[in-house]
Amino acid sequence: MSASPTSDDAGLTTGALARRLGVAPTTLRSWDRRYGIGPAVRADGRHRRWRPDDIAVLEAMCRLTSSGVPPADAARAARGGVPVAAAEPADVTPARPGGAGGALPFGGDVRQECRGLARAAVRLDAPAVAEQLTAAVEGHGLTVAWQEVMVPTLHAVGRKWASSGDRYVEVEHLLSWHISTALRRAARPVVTGETGGPGPVVLACVPGEQHSLPLEALNAGLGRLGVPTRMFGAAVPVEALTGAVQRLGPAAVVLWAQSRSTASLPLARHVADTRWGVTGARRAPAVVLGGPGWAGRPTPGLPRPTGLDEALTLVAAAYTT
Repeated sequence: MSASPTSDDAGLTTGALARRLGVAPTTLRSWDRRYGIGPAVRADGRHRRWRPDDIAVLEAMCRLTSSGVPPADAARAARGGVPVAAAEPADVTPARPGGAGGALPFGGDVRQECRGLARAAVRLDAPAVAEQLTAAVEGHGLTVAWQEVMVPTLHAVGRKWASSGDRYVEVEHLLSWHISTALRRAARPVVTGETGGPGPVVLACVPGEQHSLPLEALNAGLGRLGVPTRMFGAAVPVEALTGAVQRLGPAAVVLWAQSRSTASLPLARHVADTRWGVTGARRAPAVVLGGPGWAGRPTPGLPRPTGLDEALTLVAAAYTT
């Protein structure tokens, strides 16, 4: 009687291989469909089973794309057995007419995904940017993907833009748009009934503040925790913000200010003093201050979390208590 085949002999399933490589199964299927990076043999003619030779090609594909090689070029190199070093680009930033290219200024140690994401953004390779952001969220979780992949890359692109005039504004806009899309896809809207419990958490940028991506990350994280939100985005006028608080009766209001010029403590205190409900049982929201604009200012009774993890913990607790 012959021995039954091992899992290695039979090949790995797409899910098992995705866990081994740290990518999303949907990414593997997309590479198979778009670039022919797939298993040579399919069990029963239908189910994917990845053999050692298939896995070696896929490992090369992962190394190349994580270093910033566009997926189509990486696929050709991986299938053809081109050495990885020969296929990788020499620089993050291609030369531009009228000026030399230069590497994006990452400070200190960053995840390899940051450099790959930056290269894809600078090349305006939208499919690669979208794939890498999806893989980061699914592979590391929302908080790590935001804090250790998205934010460092955004900061590097921003520094390059600031030091190069407006020559990189299209890169920053492309990357921001795709990060916003990835965050919205990662969010899980929470449906609540008329229970008489706390109202949804209100998320709003203060008047004059256009930087809403951090609030979008918080919105996505709260949704994953089952906390309902109302996201109002950039530059919410005072009257509109006050009106929304009175209508919704939120458990908490998060006010985001990126710069000191937009951070207004009188506004924050005004929102904290906004009350609703019947006489004798009136309530007010917990107000949470987000963003570097509030730094260095005394804010008694108005907590100021320093990162996404702390903000999620603080706001979720305000909603449940």
